[in-house]
Amino acid sequence: MIRFIYMNPKIIHEDDYIIVIDKPVGLVVNRAESVKGKTLQEWLEARFKIDDLRFKREENKEFINRSGIVHRLDKQTSGLMVIAKNPESFYNLQNQFKSRTVAKKYYALVHGKISPKAGNIRAPIKRNPRNPFRFAVIVGGRESETDYRLIDYYENEREKNPGFKFYSLAEVSPKTGRTHQIRVHFSHLKYPLVADDLYCGRKTLNKDSQWCPRLFLQAFYLEFTHPESKKRLNFKINLAKDLDLAIGKLSKIPEA
Repeated sequence: MIRFIYMNPKIIHEDDYIIVIDKPVGLVVNRAESVKGKTLQEWLEARFKIDDLRFKREENKEFINRSGIVHRLDKQTSGLMVIAKNPESFYNLQNQFKSRTVAKKYYALVHGKISPKAGNIRAPIKRNPRNPFRFAVIVGGRESETDYRLIDYYENEREKNPGFKFYSLAEVSPKTGRTHQIRVHFSHLKYPLVADDLYCGRKTLNKDSQWCPRLFLQAFYLEFTHPESKKRLNFKINLAKDLDLAIGKLSKIPEA
């Protein structure tokens, strides 16, 4: 089991209406009875007056209950998130996500050599009836769509087993926002994400953990319309240091 050291989010941008953060790996976004330790919600509530008396109206209940959090990232996933600092900004951003006008891009390192090198994955996702902690591609599930393009192929030159020798670094753009969407879609195609403790299998996870400290998935790009100025904003961060060190243990395969 991978254990995480708690770290505060890094603030990338802040104004009177929104805050854009780089969420660290290991930080749970939403408060819940099953969650032990500090969450992003508690960090926000300590920093901002989410329950300001000006906002305490019935129509603002969702904004207060969510502490301004418009979307989420898994505990094991790091990267960019936008949070609203008032109800008007919250509902504006929420509508942007619902209408799919927000652009999100992730770095994902997966097992195997992805083919084709660019594609669109459309497969319905539903909670796995055999394991409530996992999701799966199931007929009748919620519509889910993911675009991807290959960045580079990699090889672990120290590995003898061909099943653990090759990897693909991809830029992934989810068009919908289902729980575990990227992880489920690539696992379904037999390209599970590196160090995925839910979807890559125990043997594979044990192998991955020898050189990669955590799930190789990072939200590195976020683009949306500012709820007040209406200007189109975009934010981009570099590959996280721990993931950069991990991929540095592999060798890039020159394209033929």
